[in-house]
This record gives sequence, structure tokens and C-alpha cells, in this order.
Amino acid sequence: MKAILIMNEEHKNISRMLKVVRACCSRVLKGEDINYDDFDKILEFIVEYADKHHHKKEEDILFDKMVKHLGGTAEKVVKTGMLVEHDLGRLYIKDLNRALEKVKDGDEDAKLDLIANAISYTHLLERHIDKEDRVIYKYAERELDINILELVNKECNDFEDKNNYVKEKCLSILEELEKRYIMEG
Repeated sequence: MKAILIMNEEHKNISRMLKVVRACCSRVLKGEDINYDDFDKILEFIVEYADKHHHKKEEDILFDKMVKHLGGTAEKVVKTGMLVEHDLGRLYIKDLNRALEKVKDGDEDAKLDLIANAISYTHLLERHIDKEDRVIYKYAERELDINILELVNKECNDFEDKNNYVKEKCLSILEELEKRYIMEG
């Protein structure tokens, strides 16, 4: 399968989780009890699927080839755009995790930090995904030599084969949480 199509599908799954995050935050805002296990599952999905599975392929495979083979424009877009946003997302998740631990320890004020970091993450990722789908991926497909694109496809598919268990586990988490937060309302 083409790497770009795989990454587009992953974006759809990540976007589905962003809706779950928003629904969870809405419940916190309304004063409902926090389901810590569900927040832990959300964090697991984000760290394992969005970051270590999806972003790793982008960073180590696609973006690496773009920087090596497309020169200055690609380097600027990747290094000062996409990679900076990946790091900012990691910061939001680290701070979200820290806030969640404080809330677990009884710090009611930390609920504000939990919501702020979670919603900031969703806003960042929504815009980031849109940029990658509409601009970055199309640029890569248009500008990279066919042989380089084939190498990207091969490396991406090899990564998928080796890490299928992570994907399946995380998609199961996504489906479980969607049933609880999106389908129930």
C-alpha cells in the first residue's frame, strides 16, 4: 500500500480520537467524575499510535527523504513546521499527563491544566493534519522521484508489518472509547 494513503488513514483515526478527547474534557468541565482509566487509554493511543507509530514514519521515513532529496524548501517546511508541531504536541501531552496525575492526587485546580492541554493538543493536531493532508503529502508525491517514493512505500510497509500489533491494540482502544464517549453522547 502507498505510504501516503496509510498516513492519511492514520490521520482519520487520530482525528476520531481528538473527538473523544474533546468529549472527555467536556465531561470534566461539567463536573462529572473523571474516568482515569479512559484518560490513560487516551494517552496510550496518542503516545503509541499518533506519535510512536504515525509520527515516527513521517519523521524517519517521509520527512527524512523530503529533506535529503528536495532541498531547502522541504527542509524549511519539515524542520521549522512539521517537526516543531510534533514537538509541541509532545509537550501538550506531557503537560496533560502531569495535570492528570495532579488531579488524581486531589488537586482540583489541575483540572484546568488537564482541559487546557488536551484541547490545545486537539486544536494543534486538527490544523497539523489538515496541512499535511492538503499540502505536505501532495508536495512529497508531486516532487519526490518515483524511485524515492517507492522506497518510502517499502519502508513504510515494512514498519507497518513489524508494528501491526501496536496499530491493532490502539485501534481497539479507539473503538472502545468512541462507543463510550461519542456514540453514547
